[in-house]
Amino acid sequence: MTRRATIALLARGGLALAILALAGGAAAQEIRARQNIEYRLIPAQPVETGERIEVIDFFWYGCPYCNELQPALEDWIKRKPDDVAVRRVPAILKDNWAPHARIYYTLELLGEIERLHLKVYHSYHVEELSMSKPDVMEQWAVKNGIERRRWVDAYFSPEVDARIARAFQAAKRYNVQGTPSVVVDGRYLTSSSMTPTVRGMVPVLEDLVRLARQNRGK
Repeated sequence: MTRRATIALLARGGLALAILALAGGAAAQEIRARQNIEYRLIPAQPVETGERIEVIDFFWYGCPYCNELQPALEDWIKRKPDDVAVRRVPAILKDNWAPHARIYYTLELLGEIERLHLKVYHSYHVEELSMSKPDVMEQWAVKNGIERRRWVDAYFSPEVDARIARAFQAAKRYNVQGTPSVVVDGRYLTSSSMTPTVRGMVPVLEDLVRLARQNRGK
């Protein structure tokens, strides 16, 4: 084989590899989540994240499936695309879920969510604390480095009451029927009841982010 023929063959081979790489990239971006199977549409809701794609985690601290999902979801949040913003909303589907929403919003008001969000799950599901009781939560807060008066003032504050009321309405508006549920860009909802495994929600979430990105591009 001549030198010129060898160069031509290598060039064709390089082009073929480039085409395969592009095809592989396209396949990686393929949206596999199926409407009404792994996700469903909900009435469009306004997003609070502006130009960034909004992801809302609807959860209940007492939910064992939420507890199972959280480590994988938190890992995804750490590596999420830059054009995605995440909000957490404690779902209140029953009256006895409201005390757990109060825990979340108290921590949020005190700026302690990122430090103690997963700790609440651990305390409920592993330590089996009765976390609906205000006195139990007061002791828990002190144990976890929050000054007692700061906790009590926030826990019973009108601001936390207002946030709980908004969360109660949000679950209705977004048509949340169970937890964990994740809503992407106010339009696409997936939940653990729609995926083969609880942690299987994460790849569906990634698909829905791609779908939202495509639709925003239109």
